[in-house]
Amino acid sequence: MSDSSSPTTATTNGKPAFHQLIAGLTAEIAGKPLDGALDQWLNATHGAGSARFEQLRQACIGGVAEGWLCEREGGGIKYGRVFKAEDALHRFSVDVVDMQDIAGPHHTHPNGEIDLIMPLDDHPGATFDGRPAGWCVYGPGTAHRPTVAHGRALVLYLLPEGQIKFTA
Repeated sequence: MSDSSSPTTATTNGKPAFHQLIAGLTAEIAGKPLDGALDQWLNATHGAGSARFEQLRQACIGGVAEGWLCEREGGGIKYGRVFKAEDALHRFSVDVVDMQDIAGPHHTHPNGEIDLIMPLDDHPGATFDGRPAGWCVYGPGTAHRPTVAHGRALVLYLLPEGQIKFTA
């Protein structure tokens, strides 16, 4: 039986608790431009080692273990869209990927992309696009080939209106 009153047991309530956790975060960033200032703010406010970072990290690790996160696999990457863009999530969609020493498919971000980089315990030095644990914000119109190096990490993607265009 789960203890739903404890904030550290976000995964015991599965997907609904994760939705609530993400909705709280997206409420804070709704309407802000996806730029360097948001990147800095997210890392200063909810960066690696913060309570919010650990809640999200543990919820993602738990979701993978429970089978409702990263339930698909292709090209050596486990992935899955957890939630489509909706008003309750301030029009952000939510995807989570599980990557280890691999580059994913090249894509563009018509409206930008916000990434939470969560190296796993046995790979604390894992990076995403050269960035360590924490947040990475890509502005509208940017593109990349998402790359995890130096180990394994979960990466949470927030996409405004769920917009992403794969180019290769």
